[in-house]
Amino acid sequence: MEYQKFIPEGWLDTKDELDRSLIQSAFSDGQILQGIVNTCDSDFNLHIDLGNNIKGIIPRNELEAINVDEFGFCNPSICKNKVNNFVQFKVKEINDTTNNVILSRKSVQQEALNWLKTNLQPGMVVNGIVKNIRKFGAFVEIGGGIVGLLHIEDISVSRIKSPEERFSIGQKINVMIKSIDNENNKVVLSYKELLGDWEENIKEYNEKTVVEGTVKEADKYKNGIFIELKPNLVGLAEYKEGLEYGQRVNVYIKKIIKDRKKIKLLII
Repeated sequence: MEYQKFIPEGWLDTKDELDRSLIQSAFSDGQILQGIVNTCDSDFNLHIDLGNNIKGIIPRNELEAINVDEFGFCNPSICKNKVNNFVQFKVKEINDTTNNVILSRKSVQQEALNWLKTNLQPGMVVNGIVKNIRKFGAFVEIGGGIVGLLHIEDISVSRIKSPEERFSIGQKINVMIKSIDNENNKVVLSYKELLGDWEENIKEYNEKTVVEGTVKEADKYKNGIFIELKPNLVGLAEYKEGLEYGQRVNVYIKKIIKDRKKIKLLII
């Protein structure tokens, strides 16, 4: 099963209305569709406008395949959090009398879980969408409602205080699968491996040149200040008072020590 089946390129930008024949075809073929959630009603069902006066409903028991109670129902907050967001679903039932279509997001998740357990391997690179950002990391959906955790230390070699320095909610990014816990359906992701290693990043820099960098933290003995040249490339400059974290500065490259993977800088 191809990953693109779950998050095809540009799926967040889809605004096409679905006509009756497309919905019928999706029902017959088990095709995955997508749409924007309009409302979450008092019974925690999702309502989706499919266009052409066709209303889609995802009942609460068809909303989740992962985080459900003993009766198969998801937490009500999941329903509310989907409002005004895109979700993927399959057509479960078409009611010609009411012009309503019963949809299932759970079916997509079940298919995605099977894909996760049989096809996904550590080291694979997949595309995803940033769904939530916390101090300790970012949650990235990698398809069909499957969300992986990208720890802050796996975002870049250069240390950052918050994932918001790198990402925003809704941003599409590539991530590497770091580990998979099939028993608990948990995926841990990494991003820094996709930014190139030290040798690759240093190629565009030369000694005795002036470049721009970002101030990071001073070492604890104030012997220097770490300057980020690129997310996976950091040099050490002589300590200087009055600089703030995140400030952009010009630096002079004094020395590149390739065998030790070190860069000596001077803040101008």
